[in-house]
Amino acid sequence: MITINRHILDNGLRIVHSPDYSTQMVTVNILYNVGARNEMPEHTGLAHLFEHLMFGGSINIPNFDTPIQEAGGEDNAFTTNDITNYFITIPYQNVEVAFWLESDRMLSLAFTSKSLEVQRHVVIEEFKQSCLNQPYGDSGHLLRSLVYKVHPYQWPTIGKEISHIEQVDMDLVKQFFFGFYAPNNAVLAVTGHITFEETLRLSEKWFSGIPSRKLLITPLPKEPEQDAYRHLEVERNVPVEALYLAFPMCSCMDKDYYACDILSDILSNGKSSRLIQQLMHQNPMFSSVDAFIQGSIDPGHFQIVGKTLPGISLEDAEEAVFKILDELIEKRIDLLELEKVQNKFESAQIFGYTNHINLARNLAYYEILGNANFINKEVELYRSVTPEQLQQVAKNIFVKEKCSSLYYHPSNKGN
Repeated sequence: MITINRHILDNGLRIVHSPDYSTQMVTVNILYNVGARNEMPEHTGLAHLFEHLMFGGSINIPNFDTPIQEAGGEDNAFTTNDITNYFITIPYQNVEVAFWLESDRMLSLAFTSKSLEVQRHVVIEEFKQSCLNQPYGDSGHLLRSLVYKVHPYQWPTIGKEISHIEQVDMDLVKQFFFGFYAPNNAVLAVTGHITFEETLRLSEKWFSGIPSRKLLITPLPKEPEQDAYRHLEVERNVPVEALYLAFPMCSCMDKDYYACDILSDILSNGKSSRLIQQLMHQNPMFSSVDAFIQGSIDPGHFQIVGKTLPGISLEDAEEAVFKILDELIEKRIDLLELEKVQNKFESAQIFGYTNHINLARNLAYYEILGNANFINKEVELYRSVTPEQLQQVAKNIFVKEKCSSLYYHPSNKGN
């Protein structure tokens, strides 16, 4: 059982804390409840741009990284469609440096035109490198636009197109910052070599003076239920043909989420998993194949991705995948196969949360979802999944009419 302490400041900042005195380090993690889902269709990529802007100088601190490095710490961040997360790991003797730095950039960024232009250039280059010049790099854009027609999950975190980043001006930057980067829209998670009392003292000292703000968060459109097979074929400069399948699934807080996660492991986690055993060893059709879920706050999607062997058509490969999916629908999973996956999850969770960085990150995320104490129920929820539930979830998800498929063909095919 993980010890979790919680507190809320008067300005709405939620604080979660878990001590670990086996380490000499502390992780200070700030999670903002803002991601690509909070952007407007004509201004996408803002949340990811802000991940970079937040390192470009705050109102009183022109250089963010230097004080951390001088204090013996490290920092990083990531953005998803749902959240933006920043974290600092630092020796406990210098932990106040992390509170000082994070509070200053929550108070306000420097909002300099130089910082905006520098970070705009960085993000544009990242877009080119990861999406335009990388084989299969545009798969996120193509597949999401197939799966989602009204919900903002229809674009990836990096944004719809480069022009959206090129057109961002300082007024839009300020509007986005003050509408989302606020104490009443954030969680401060602190783990490692620090007491709860010291965490509260430093939180009050550095964050309590930041006023709460009027948030820009608005209800998002609900994605209509998919009732027809969707298909797209593209030719790209890719080495081999690739198959992408996506099926709408529930949100990460739904009772069936854990069944979806287990199904993805049954399909592709390990050499004995069904897709790998049947389609890479017994009847080789793929050089690689994987199944995974998008564990998102709003209903996500279940993906299967594979690169086919020479001479195997994508139509035949898709048919073979559906045959395996049909097996999950027609026959209940053996208890031994289920327990194997559940055991793997439990051991991974126990090992993973010995790392105070992972723990801080997940505490903050569960607090955004409702309550950080939920982290102590994870194993129980995975253990509660039954073969009957897995079969029913498979019936609900793996329906041809709910599938979106994307085929990649090499542009030099036939030459």
